[in-house]
Amino acid sequence: MTKDNKIFLSVIIPSYNEQQNLARGVLDEVASYLQKQKYTYEVILSDDGSTDGTTEVLQNFAKKHPHFRVLANKHAGKGPTVTKGMLSAKGQWRLFTDFDQSTPLSEVKKLFPSTVDHEIVIGSRAAQGAKREKEPLIRHIMGFGFNILTRMIVLPGILDSQCGFKLFSDHAAETIFPQLYIYSPNHRALDAFTGAFDVELLFLARKNKIPVAEIPVLWQHAASNRVSPIKDSLRMLRDIIRIRLTSWRGKYEK
Repeated sequence: MTKDNKIFLSVIIPSYNEQQNLARGVLDEVASYLQKQKYTYEVILSDDGSTDGTTEVLQNFAKKHPHFRVLANKHAGKGPTVTKGMLSAKGQWRLFTDFDQSTPLSEVKKLFPSTVDHEIVIGSRAAQGAKREKEPLIRHIMGFGFNILTRMIVLPGILDSQCGFKLFSDHAAETIFPQLYIYSPNHRALDAFTGAFDVELLFLARKNKIPVAEIPVLWQHAASNRVSPIKDSLRMLRDIIRIRLTSWRGKYEK
């Protein structure tokens, strides 16, 4: 499944103050799954300036697992943190997945068949056949409303832009991630909130005419105190409007 001895799959996992998830053994689950696969792989633990000792735990884990490595970044939000991991990856295919493993890494096997004719394959909680488990009603309503607005303003046809489980070819990753504007590591963001990061990625995929496949996956809600339904919804709306305005102003072409 490799060509020219290149790593087949790079898994990028962003982190920020993840002691609770580390205690659940999520990295052990990731390592256990990958060790059973026949393809070559690497795991990039891209940390977003954690302040609770997460970085040190990640580094100790990587010392014991030769296919894992850590990127220590300044706190800038998920978007720049994922970008740093994606652009330092060496894989023919590059997947970013949430640290809490709300969509288990094992779901990646559902994405691979679509790589035959797509350079980007995204996990979806809204496509027919997807499973959403233990999701609070307010979280479901917030996500449903955001996806409707996203389809209306920037991404018609994409049912679920927000599932944090997306697979890119090396070509697609190296084309799209450097073009990010709102969530560029080099662009001064309004704050570290990057809730519409996935939207900008998929918007740029459309602008570059890179086909995207949307595949149903399992998603299990993981409790978090980082989500503020009303505040986050307003900031996400702000950012999808910024994406549209950035395009109208021709910033992406530059």
